[in-house]
Amino acid sequence: MNKTIRWGILGCGKIARKFASDLSLVKNAELYAVAARSIETASTFATEFGSTKAYSSYQELVTDKDVDVIYVATPHSMHYEHVLLCLQHKKAVLCEKAFAINANQAKEMIALARSQNVFLMEAFWTRFLPHYLKVKELIREQKIGTIQYIHAEFGFKPSEPIAPRIYDLNLGGGSLLDIGVYPVFLTLDLLGVPDEIFAHGAFAPTGADEQCAMQFRYRRGATAQLFSSFQSHLATGADIVGDRGRLRLTHRFHGPTTQLELYSSTVDTCEIIPFESAKGFGYEYEAQHVTDCLIEDLKESSIRKLDDTLLLMETLDRIREKMGLRYPADKT
Repeated sequence: MNKTIRWGILGCGKIARKFASDLSLVKNAELYAVAARSIETASTFATEFGSTKAYSSYQELVTDKDVDVIYVATPHSMHYEHVLLCLQHKKAVLCEKAFAINANQAKEMIALARSQNVFLMEAFWTRFLPHYLKVKELIREQKIGTIQYIHAEFGFKPSEPIAPRIYDLNLGGGSLLDIGVYPVFLTLDLLGVPDEIFAHGAFAPTGADEQCAMQFRYRRGATAQLFSSFQSHLATGADIVGDRGRLRLTHRFHGPTTQLELYSSTVDTCEIIPFESAKGFGYEYEAQHVTDCLIEDLKESSIRKLDDTLLLMETLDRIREKMGLRYPADKT
């Protein structure tokens, strides 16, 4: 079908800029409208990335009848409000992660999408990247056997001036929701729901977690060691270990990479599996998937399902409970 999906972007920050740039690589898609809190910001953004319309309010964006889908790129503390606004106006949504502050918000967002019969998907770009698709294929093919252990970490020291959202509990601040979502996603996707969770946090004066150490345990014997940090620069890699071999996802395992390392437990060698460099920042893959879903008039992705998103949010809630970390939004 030769149909063009017209995208809107809600929020014109750093990640929105990368997404807008990558949208030019997506077939059957165009950037049609953008909205920011000021017309100056929206107009500058629209000019740079070739958007037809620029709005100074999100209400104008969601009421534009020509917008097919909206990418919600505001901080995660605002996702609940902004996704509901889009869905109430029957706009399909791709919502940046973390999808919400807690599982209760996620449940309400998902329930509204389903009741309105409108497409909604979490923008977990890792799930659509070529190297991660290869990881899934190798695991299906039993190249490393049955997974016994996962180790994954993500850490960096925020550069000055530090964005207020990093440590502000009112904005969902802390390492877990910002970057810890990646190791947790990886483990849930490959091992499923853990039977036991242990977690320990190191906290900033604001009460937000600067570090989070997590362990998932499974009755069948598998274990995962996960870590997120705003206190240290980490390799941000991941090891997926089976009873017949090991997969190593090198630096920045969550984003585009040029290689995977496959180790056999019987042969002391490493097979390098190469990938071409991404043409963009890596957001083009999830954007293409959503575009294709909308052309096919689907209401939910078959790859990043809403139940997967809810499971992630519920697991993050379990981790925070173990750490003793609460957000003001948990009261709602």
